[in-house]
Amino acid sequence: MEFPGMLERFLAYIAVDTQSAEGSTAFPSTEKQFQLAEMLQRELQEIGLADARVTKNCYVLATLPGNSQLETPTIALIAHLDTSPDVPGGPVKALLHRHYDGKDIVLSEDLVIKTAENPLLLGKVGKTIITADGTTLLGADNKAGITEIMAALKYLVDHPEEPRPRIRVVFTPDEEIGRGTEKITVAEIDADYAYTVDGEKLGDIEDETFCADSLEVVIRGVNVHPGFAKGKMVNALKVAAALVTALPPDRLSPETTSGKEGYVHPHQVSGGVEACTLKFLLRDFSSAGLKEHADTIRTLLDQVLLNFPGAEAQVNLIESYRNMKEVLDNHPLVLEMALQAVRESGLDPNRQSIRGGTDGARLSFMGLPTPNIFTGGSNFHSRQEWIALEDMHKTAEVLVRLLKLWAKAEKKA
Repeated sequence: MEFPGMLERFLAYIAVDTQSAEGSTAFPSTEKQFQLAEMLQRELQEIGLADARVTKNCYVLATLPGNSQLETPTIALIAHLDTSPDVPGGPVKALLHRHYDGKDIVLSEDLVIKTAENPLLLGKVGKTIITADGTTLLGADNKAGITEIMAALKYLVDHPEEPRPRIRVVFTPDEEIGRGTEKITVAEIDADYAYTVDGEKLGDIEDETFCADSLEVVIRGVNVHPGFAKGKMVNALKVAAALVTALPPDRLSPETTSGKEGYVHPHQVSGGVEACTLKFLLRDFSSAGLKEHADTIRTLLDQVLLNFPGAEAQVNLIESYRNMKEVLDNHPLVLEMALQAVRESGLDPNRQSIRGGTDGARLSFMGLPTPNIFTGGSNFHSRQEWIALEDMHKTAEVLVRLLKLWAKAEKKA
């Protein structure tokens, strides 16, 4: 299969800074996400998806009618507009490393993508590797997914002889800050099954995510003039520091866990002597494990407060998402179709768990079973992010093959 213009599409999309903003109360969290949304609306209409529109909340929605002789399920393809707020998001200056030679990729004097740390690069010799210049992330997460969906749609429109089901296209804002499905309903998506195109390694199909909660500890101290503070001041910042220090140094953190191990991650602190808020991310593959992590923080907090008479603290727990495997296990066909499409493309499918989450986690629990398909990218949320152009072509091929499989599946009454 040929997907002309894919590189140009990708470069155009990453040139638009769509970084979302943690802590924003607006939706979307940044107005600049509308720029890419409106660009995609125009391109979808140009391809032939006449109903393409951008909602007031920055969701891009469109339909490609089916042409199968059967009444098939409607399939949604989903990717997100925003890029991570963890590192600078723009302006992105893309570098093309054509005919990659298998060596370390030097982005700057201070930043090198080392093959020793990125062994997947050794399998990309001869391909075109795309990176940023080291000052920003690349944005393959998730603009590679958007590009691959657009390429697959264009192929199907240009090849009407290829059978396809009714297809819904959904591009979401604010996925990176956990709000991608906040302002959309399953009824608006209007599909029976969906796939997010938001994974990494070639061949990976992901049907399991972390369970996730956020926890904040609001600490109240006592502030007085530091010159007259003896026996009176209770420093809320020191309470917060003591709580972080009390966490186990050799386990239960992102930097000490892998595989199916969960973690407690203090990621933000704000405030001063009188009041301080400490925010944690809690992650585990089971709801029970998640509860244990929250209980661990509460226990440590109680112990810390004994050393700071006069300090008080309140714990607020906010549910984020749950492991989508709990839902997908009840819908085996949606996963098997993806695995079969990968096989038909000549790849070995690799069924994976995500040490993270996707829009699909929430959508699955909202009633729309949604596993995750690879994009081919690596080092997401990093200045060392990279992707091979040829792998993006392979993802688009998998999407086309997946939709052709669904065109043979009769919808159950």
